[in-house]
Amino acid sequence: MHKRAEPTGFPPLTINLQSAMNKIITEITPLSGKDCFYLVDRTKNAFNYPIHHHAEYELNFVEGCKGAARVVGDSIEELEDFDLCLVGHGIEHAWEQHDCTSSRIREITIQFSSDLFGEALLHKTQMADISRMLDESGKGIAFSQKAIMHIYSRIEKLLKAESGFYQLIEFLQILHELAVSHDYRQLSSSSFAKARVSSDSRRVTKAQEYIDRHYKEEVRLADLADLVGMTPTSFSRFFKLRTGRSVSDYIIDIRIGAASRMLVDSTTSIAEICYECGFNNVSNFNRIFKKKKNRSPKEFREYYQRHKILI
Repeated sequence: MHKRAEPTGFPPLTINLQSAMNKIITEITPLSGKDCFYLVDRTKNAFNYPIHHHAEYELNFVEGCKGAARVVGDSIEELEDFDLCLVGHGIEHAWEQHDCTSSRIREITIQFSSDLFGEALLHKTQMADISRMLDESGKGIAFSQKAIMHIYSRIEKLLKAESGFYQLIEFLQILHELAVSHDYRQLSSSSFAKARVSSDSRRVTKAQEYIDRHYKEEVRLADLADLVGMTPTSFSRFFKLRTGRSVSDYIIDIRIGAASRMLVDSTTSIAEICYECGFNNVSNFNRIFKKKKNRSPKEFREYYQRHKILI
């Protein structure tokens, strides 16, 4: 394991030119191919690292961050005193100053490769919870304050552990306890993160896949019900029971996520994005977007633009 303490500053940043041209930087992390993970513990007085992404998983703990904003995909949230987040599968992320006034912010970052465990190990029964959590990290995961307090001492123990096998064991215990607690929530929408849909119900999965392919068009409840061999009323109840969301809410979330991705990745006008993502009225699109994201499409795009590296 590669361990380094940095009292100030940030790890070296290498920018992928093509990514920089698209205004979201790709970070080449300091993780060595010979190490299981890269660990850095630093204290700083401000957040000023731009929105970025990288191939490695990252477990990031922040203390003294009240008022700061966490950006993961199309999720932008204001933080309390503690934050613990797991990101994977290349999802964009950053921690921004926002309204944070703390002059002593502690940040502990652990980055590890997607091949640390290997496919064979991840498919073992004993790894089921960790495997599920890593898969869900493609949309970013935020852990509850209760979960953070539960593993707080383990993070300190990890930092003090002798580099090598025993430090790896401490790290695995942290992942295991976070995974089995299930005390976390996903942050970004699946359409923004380009994450595959998954459900323990074949009918729900079939309907979700259909919606993901046809969200730009009119998606009728009757067509979805017919697709899975159910009546519209029965399917509507079944879908909400299995997903916790109504069919209409799920479709709107897919469309809003796709619109968020276009706002970040393109200069397409907001009106064009509205119709491209299946909405039929710009004012209605603006209203729904603001309700879901707490900012208008214009404000959302400007927020991302302010926190990118521009070439």
